[in-house]
Amino acid sequence: MTKIFNDPSEFCEDQLAGFADLYADRLWAVPGGVVALPSGEPQVAVVVGGGSGHYPAFAGLVGPGFATGAVVGNIFTSPSAAQVYSVAKAADQGRGVILTFGNYAGDNMNFGIAARRLREEGIDTRIVVVTDDVASATEEDKRRGIAGDFTVFKAMGAAAAAGLDLDGVERVGREANAATRTLGVAFSGCTMPGAEQPLFTVPEGHLGLGLGIHGEPGIRDEPLPSADQLAQTLVSALLSAAPEGSGTRVGVILNGLGTTKYEELFLLWGHVAPLLRAAGCELVDPEVGELVTSLDMGGCSLTLFWLTDELEKYWRADAYTPAYRKQAGPLAGLDTAARRGAAAEHAEQVPEAGAASRALAGQVLAGLRTVDRVLRLNEAELGAIDAVAGDGDHGRGMVKGASGALASVEALPEHAGAGWLLRTAGRSWAAKAGGTSGVLWGAALEAAGSVLDEDADAFDADDACAAVDAFTRAIQELGGAQPGDKTMLDALVPFTEKLRSAIGQGLTAAWEVSAATATSAAADTARLRPQVGRARPLAEKSLGTPDAGATSIALILSAVGREILGTGPDAAADTSAEDTTKKEKVEQ
Repeated sequence: MTKIFNDPSEFCEDQLAGFADLYADRLWAVPGGVVALPSGEPQVAVVVGGGSGHYPAFAGLVGPGFATGAVVGNIFTSPSAAQVYSVAKAADQGRGVILTFGNYAGDNMNFGIAARRLREEGIDTRIVVVTDDVASATEEDKRRGIAGDFTVFKAMGAAAAAGLDLDGVERVGREANAATRTLGVAFSGCTMPGAEQPLFTVPEGHLGLGLGIHGEPGIRDEPLPSADQLAQTLVSALLSAAPEGSGTRVGVILNGLGTTKYEELFLLWGHVAPLLRAAGCELVDPEVGELVTSLDMGGCSLTLFWLTDELEKYWRADAYTPAYRKQAGPLAGLDTAARRGAAAEHAEQVPEAGAASRALAGQVLAGLRTVDRVLRLNEAELGAIDAVAGDGDHGRGMVKGASGALASVEALPEHAGAGWLLRTAGRSWAAKAGGTSGVLWGAALEAAGSVLDEDADAFDADDACAAVDAFTRAIQELGGAQPGDKTMLDALVPFTEKLRSAIGQGLTAAWEVSAATATSAAADTARLRPQVGRARPLAEKSLGTPDAGATSIALILSAVGREILGTGPDAAADTSAEDTTKKEKVEQ
């Protein structure tokens, strides 16, 4: 919701005044919009426009290699014919004017009126309307213009900068429009300045498919899909609407509509790109970010721009505007595949381990699968425990670490040994989990792996103790905490000490009693005040709640004992964080 304004009815004018002041070194404000300051040889003026609320479109795209001027109407409202005329007249450099905008009734009328007036004054004026929205109509000339505005504007701006005449720029614009397809989805509606309610709402757990960028809802609501399902929906719809005779090289825009975070767009791109490549598309200079927005709408759109040799030249051409800058970087023209191949040559080679180490590696892999499973089962509870005096991310971080470690280990060749698996798991855990616990777990797993000889003839209970000792010592040395500080060490150290003292009973029996000791110790952390980490400033608040790190390590040790070593009466039983460490009330 827009919060910064004086008079909502003056929002458009006020924001444009601030924008023009900020970029006064390259633009000048005229009634109805902004125009680029003249530079270099005269060129065809490409004047873009529509209602405001879509930044970077439209004013943010004015500059060398892109638009010559932008007409800015009120929010989601066509600029008046007078405004269009004013901006176009100021932008004209004597080589004619192209007026270009999305296909909406008000824009068609007002830009059309302005074009007639300009022609009457002897200024050759053409109109190129953008019609890229595949959800809005089957007939191409009836479709709305949404994020495809960007590709059409960019192609014409680059063509004008390259010196093409008016006929040439118009032709490029029409070809670019014919080669562009877009589909968008909304997660939430947008709210006008001063309004208390959004222009539309999306039912909980749904998205609006086929939205417009003027606050229009989608053509229908559908259950909210996962990221990979959403990517499939967007990609398949656009590929099925590909222009006849289109090639394989495509410019791509994954566009955020206002409040969808860049990280979400990056995640979605990770699913979109492989689907496009699998369909035979060669992706050319893809763009991911906010390029054509709709105030604070939650949502995104995917645009495909099928390229000819000429259109590719203009799509890749340099541009410099307040909101968009494109320049061939120092890596341009280098062979990406060759660079990746060279990097692969330096990848670490996995040595072939002895038979005993390969056999133990199977148990390590099974253990990591158990760890991943038990953490997923208890993610929410661990997060709730951590949220009492922390940031609530312990469950999520542990799951990310475990799943990352498991994935990296599962990808190793069969000849990898147990030590190599643990070291690989540690590096991946630290990389995926992040945060303090991620670093500690990563270092601990690597330390445990380092004590296992890949060429040993056999492994016994003492080797297990040595690995556990190394694991615990790494956490103590790296983290700097001590038992009693209310950390994972309050469960891990008692486990390690008990395992070493009871190992004469055999590994299975010793592990069982040691895991029980860790579980009890984890519950006892409810009586402690944290002495280190983020929870320390909230020490009093944490009383009565066990430590999340101690809880998770106790869960893991118990589960590994049951499922790998066969301890306890039911090796397949699930243990929950809530069962393991009951929250205790402590007298203040």
